Amino acid sequence: MSEKSVSDDLIPVGYIGLGIMGAPMVRNLLRGGVPVQVWARRLEQAQKLVADGATLADSFERLIASVRVLFLNVSDTPDVESLMLGEGGILTRAQPGLIVVDHSTIDPMRTRVIAERAREAGIAFVDAPVSGGERGAIDGTLTLMLGGAEADIDRVRPLLALVGRTLTRVGESGAGQIAKACNQLIIGETLVAIGEAYSLAEGAGVDPARVREALLGGFAGSKVLEMHGQRLLDDNFVPGFMAHLHAKDMGIVANTAAGLGLDLAGVERVRAALARALESGHAYDDSTILARYCVPDR
Repeated sequence: MSEKSVSDDLIPVGYIGLGIMGAPMVRNLLRGGVPVQVWARRLEQAQKLVADGATLADSFERLIASVRVLFLNVSDTPDVESLMLGEGGILTRAQPGLIVVDHSTIDPMRTRVIAERAREAGIAFVDAPVSGGERGAIDGTLTLMLGGAEADIDRVRPLLALVGRTLTRVGESGAGQIAKACNQLIIGETLVAIGEAYSLAEGAGVDPARVREALLGGFAGSKVLEMHGQRLLDDNFVPGFMAHLHAKDMGIVANTAAGLGLDLAGVERVRAALARALESGHAYDDSTILARYCVPDR
């Protein structure tokens, strides 16, 4: 996709959050011919992208004032709230008409509050959490779960198509974050199931690799079993998505469920496995490691 495919009223774009996911997503925007201004508290993060064609904003304030679409890709709910709602934050500095696209994974209910505050300031807010890990970010094949006004999402869709392959508007503000919470829940509970299945196989003297091979051909087959199941067999925990971030996300799932009066027992089993993994020093390993800790004292 060339720059001509992106209307002039969307450029230049700005990007905050240049980590393991954000940096390759910026590179895909640049490859698509989109001018991108970047800013980071750690200058070295931004300078790496300048070498790839991005423009370094002089300051946070100038970035906000000069772009028409602003992408956020930060760690947690307080980070987004500080950027959006804090003193000197985006809502106090942006011109009306700015569209903020938040790729962070944050609390869905707080997302609704942020979006409402943004609307009051004349700023559009689209929640757009992603799935697909670092590999998907590099390849531009991410799945994007979108929440917000349909017109706002349609406007930025040409930009989103440069970083993701599957773009689904789930509903109004916060709906994208609900979908991401469901995504993390399903992956976590599936990893627990795989860990238990491998424990069952090993306990009975059966090769879990052969069990996996058999299961992939039936209804138990899944991408999680295919990819993460192999990771477990290979002892490969090089992070695509770190365990401590999955633990953070499962906290969001648990808090959202509690706020809705739901008792999701499976969620607590995932959180317990992640807690044991983190306590054992695996915070920065891939979250697949939780499957090793789903059976206590294994």
